[in-house]
Parts: sequence; structure tokens; C-alpha cells
Amino acid sequence: MSSVFSLPPTLSGLRNYVDGEFVESSKTFDNVSPLNGRVLAKVHEADEALVDRAVRSARRAVEGAWGRTNVQERAKVLHAVADGIERRFDEFLAAEIADTGRPLEQARSLDVYRGIANFRTFADLGKVAHGDYFETFLPDGTKLLNHTLRKPLGVVASISPWNLPLLSLTWKAAPVLICGNAIVCKPSEETPSSATLLAEVFHEAGVPAGVFNVVHGFGPGSAGEALTRHPGIDAVTFTGESRTGAAIMKAAADGVKDISFELGGKNAAVVFADADFDAAVEGVIRSSFTNSGQVCLCSERVYVERPIFDRFIAAMKARTEALKIGWPDEPGVFMGSLISREHREKVLSYYRLAVEEGATVVTGGGVPVFGDERDDGAFVQPTIWTGLPDTARCMIEEVFGPVCHISPFDSEDEVIRRVNDTAYGLASSVWTTNLSRAHRVTPRLSVGIVWVNTWFSRDLRTPFGGTRLSGIGREGGRYSLDFYSETTNVCIKV
Repeated sequence: MSSVFSLPPTLSGLRNYVDGEFVESSKTFDNVSPLNGRVLAKVHEADEALVDRAVRSARRAVEGAWGRTNVQERAKVLHAVADGIERRFDEFLAAEIADTGRPLEQARSLDVYRGIANFRTFADLGKVAHGDYFETFLPDGTKLLNHTLRKPLGVVASISPWNLPLLSLTWKAAPVLICGNAIVCKPSEETPSSATLLAEVFHEAGVPAGVFNVVHGFGPGSAGEALTRHPGIDAVTFTGESRTGAAIMKAAADGVKDISFELGGKNAAVVFADADFDAAVEGVIRSSFTNSGQVCLCSERVYVERPIFDRFIAAMKARTEALKIGWPDEPGVFMGSLISREHREKVLSYYRLAVEEGATVVTGGGVPVFGDERDDGAFVQPTIWTGLPDTARCMIEEVFGPVCHISPFDSEDEVIRRVNDTAYGLASSVWTTNLSRAHRVTPRLSVGIVWVNTWFSRDLRTPFGGTRLSGIGREGGRYSLDFYSETTNVCIKV
């Protein structure tokens, strides 16, 4: 089967969007398809001067009419943007697939759908999430009324990742804007298309100049560094790997900027012998190999209670080898490509390292051969290891590819200790039909998110984030509104 995925016509050249205008620059770089290595478009890289212009325009917006709008007016804007994405659903779908190489049905049901939902959810939440109200009485009986006000934080720099580009960008932009802030977005250089398309939607919706800006480029020495170091930025929100987060944290420290980080993970899945066996196998397949393992929430460490360990390995092997890898629009395809050949080399280096460290390769460990242009893309095989000690590098370091290591365990205390023995703390999943066990185990896991008998299920109002190297702060619902607004307490003597 042959398939070529191209960008919507308006995205033949990916420009920056600054102060309500689409802006070209003198320096460009290639946006390359991970499916076949072809150049999709030229991307205009923002220099320091253009980043400065974007920040200044955002400052004017937040200190001007936009910052004085009420939440109902801002909610109308967010709904208009959501409607615009919905009208251009197929274009966003094409942009996401072209940039990431992920299967069409996954992109359709998650990425674009969630992009729309993020704007609508925060628009509605912002209208009802008022401040707190308290009554206080002094010793002489005097009554004090206290109420809190939410005010805009200011200009927010948003740096989003390449694995779920539209979902991640909108997850940040929607709460930023409903709180009355202005935003300067830097999408990943690997996936610039949907951010540019989103700028078109904002432009068509008549959103005031400076409220929403997009600058393209890289990190150090490019738009990312210029943005995080800019003195006009009040807060930085970042999703990506932990080392980049540490660099941004240092840059933000000079201005004592607020930061919200959702970083990496070395997440664990725990399967008890009393689990619904087939559901657990399917759940771990999804949590290990969805989006070719390029999700911060994926399970790279799997712990299976010893009585079902051998059976679980056999079932995982058979199920993994049945997964279809290929073009995003092929019927039944489960895995597309990795994001780039450069990232594929990183993943393959871990495949080699695991063997050097003594792993048994249950299945996978290499590169599929198609005999067509996909061989110029960034595909790898989904891979299962066993036999490594918990101290092996492949058990400690995040691979961010379609891989999991499966280990046996014998007791609750043992598996809890092993799950927590990591520098990360993002997510875990627990598979058991014993409700008491679920309530015993989940509070003892040192992570921000625990799923029981499911994975990747999200209510947008709930807290999202991790501990330690997995991040700082929480996003979602009122947790996002708390971060993206300044609260002032007003105390009135009656």
C-alpha cells in the first residue's frame, strides 16, 4: 500500500504569528516527514528580535483591552476557536499525521478531539470557577468579609512537545487565555504545523493582536532560549524531557518567573495475579506501545505477580507480534513511525544497550523492512525485554520508544518498593480485581497519577502532573486556573 501525507495548502511555508500578523524570517529549516523522510515544508525560524516583538505585543494585549475583558467575553473567544478547529478538523488531522506519523484513528479520536475539548472545557470552567468567600468575626463581634479575586498573571511562555503537539499546546493555551493572559507559544521544531494552523484559526476568529503568538525555532541559541530568558515573560509552562526542564528552570530563575513543568517518566504497570488477565494484557499493550511509546505516560517497566508471569509473557509476545505497523491510514494499523530518524537512533541505542546489559529480547529489537519509501522513515519494532536487574540503565533511563521490560514480583511490599525506586514520579497503572488491594497499593505509589484497571483515561478537570524529575506543579481544571492567575484577597470590615 502506498500513501503520501501532505500538509494543508496554507502550510506550504510555516510562518511565525506575531502581533496578529504572519511573519516570515530570513532563516528557515526543514519540516521532515517521519514516515518517509521527505521535506514537508520550510519553517521560518524566529530570531531574538522577533521573539522580543512577540513578547511586547503580548504585554500590550494583557495590559490593554484583553486584560480588561470579563471571563464571559473570554469564554466566547475560546468557544469560537474551538468551533474553528472543528470546522477545519480534517486539516488539523492531516497536519498532526504529517508531522508525527501516528495512526489516523488515534489522531482523530485523541489529538484533534482533545484540542477542541480543551478550549471548550476551560471556557466553561472559567465562567464558574469564582474565588473563595469567607466570613470572619473579631473578638468584639465585628464581621469581616473576605473574598478572593482572580487576575491575569501576565505574559506566559508556552513550550510544547512533539509527541502530542496539538493536544499539548491547547492544554496550555486554553487556561492561559481564559484567565485573561496573553501567550507566546513555541511548538517543537519537529512538529510546527498544527501550531501554525491554530494561529490561522485565532486570526480568523478575530482574536485581538498579541493575545496569541507563535514563534518557531529550536531551544538553545534559538527561539526557546530567547523566550525563556526574556524579562517580559511572567511564567513559563513546559512539557518535555527533564534535562530541558532543568535548563529552562535555570533561565527562568533570573526573573523569578513562575514555572509549570510536566517532564519525563519511567512509569510502571503492576499486574496482580487476580487481575482480569485479558484486560491487563490489552492494557499493557496500549500503555507500552501507543504512539510508538512516545507518550510521557507510557509504561516502560512492567511488574507481574509470579504465578501468572510466564503466561503473561507468552500473551504479550503473541499480542505484540500481531500489532500492525505501517502507514497511518492502513486498516488496523496500531503503530506508525517514531518522530525522526535521530530519535530512532536513540531508541535503537537502548535496544543495543539492553542486550549488552543481559536482557532477553522476547520480541522486537530492530527495524521493520517494508521495501518501499517507509524504509526512509523512522519506524522501529515494538520490543519486550525480560531478565534485567532494576539497576540496569535500561530500567532507570527513559527510552521514550515502544518498549517495556517485564519482571516478576512476589508481594505487595516488594513491588511497591520497586515501583518507587526511580528518580521519576509521573504515573503508574495497577491491574487487580481486589478493591481492597487497589486502595492499599495506590496511596503508597510515589507518582502524580495512578490508574486502576485502565490507562490514559483523563477527566480534564482533574490534576495532572508528577513528582521529582517528572515535573513541578499540576495542570487541569482549577489547578490550571490557580497557576495562570494571580489571586488577591479582599478583606472588608462590615
